[in-house]
Amino acid sequence: MTSPLDLDDRSSAPENGQVVGKQNPPAPAAGPSRLVSALLRVGLLPVLLVAGVAVFASIEPRFLTPLNGTNIGRQLSFLLIITMAQMLVLVTAEIDMSVGSTIALTSVVSSMVMVRVGGDGGGPVLAGLLAGLGVGLVIGLINGIIVAKFRVPSFIVTIGSGAVAFGVALMLSSGSPITGLPKSFTKALGNSDIAGVPLSLVIALGVFALLYLLLNWTTVGRYFYAVGGGENAARLVGVPVFRSKVLAFVLCSTLTSLAAVLLTARVSSGEPNLGSEFVILSIAAAVLGGTSFFGGEGRLGMVAIGALFLVVLSNGMNLIRVSSYTQQVVLGVLLVSAVVIDRLRRRTAR
Repeated sequence: MTSPLDLDDRSSAPENGQVVGKQNPPAPAAGPSRLVSALLRVGLLPVLLVAGVAVFASIEPRFLTPLNGTNIGRQLSFLLIITMAQMLVLVTAEIDMSVGSTIALTSVVSSMVMVRVGGDGGGPVLAGLLAGLGVGLVIGLINGIIVAKFRVPSFIVTIGSGAVAFGVALMLSSGSPITGLPKSFTKALGNSDIAGVPLSLVIALGVFALLYLLLNWTTVGRYFYAVGGGENAARLVGVPVFRSKVLAFVLCSTLTSLAAVLLTARVSSGEPNLGSEFVILSIAAAVLGGTSFFGGEGRLGMVAIGALFLVVLSNGMNLIRVSSYTQQVVLGVLLVSAVVIDRLRRRTAR
């Protein structure tokens, strides 16, 4: 391949008296190559989502019914909040493997507090909500401080803290569901809706709006991306790396606890085994939505589409009776594919 230096030499020393003018611009890439480059930049996710809806609707008429739409909305609300929470950590080039255990411990603690306070008014519900969010706050602080202060890989730290949280949840509940929750709690947060839209989804969309403002319109959001783009470079230009990482983990765990409270209301009991599947689901949805596994990149809107895609895929496969084992295989393939596409997209960007 001709180098730029070779081109300069030819233009300054024409052969046979010919004047060599400006070099012609390179021919545009072939159609397929341009298409691949565009797909790597934009992503296949919107196309896959539309294709999935079309396929499931053609196979199973119940897929497009209002009742199933409500079910999809409720399922989306939980995964959307947890995926957005996971994205905050991924953007800083870290990962939180403890979200599943955070859900379990939050469910147990919030349920125990509500049962202990007793009654069916707003008091026990508020107490349970605050206790649950407190669980997330503590777990996030522990994860963030250990990762940022001692520079221990977040993968290891969050696996360890997740194991501790899960063990505590089992000890507190003796491995059994906690029942007797206030009916106002399960009815309001678990089954109510606003103009046909599940309340849990309205809350998730509210969280989306707040995080969108945080990531796109505040200095804190810019710090998150700067830390993920290069921790040492960010520190040199004055970015508070320690504070940013701790805050990312705190927000991740606290938002996960919010989703856990909504899940608890939905299942009407405190479950020590609740939420284990959300670890891989949240990572897969975030990476499928274009959040880089290596930090510094991610758009909240695409992450929401990633969560919606996984919910639609799961819902559709359940309706057409695909076994849970096959669904696990599909999810694993999607996660690996998303990481590979992320790597290819980063190479293309260079």
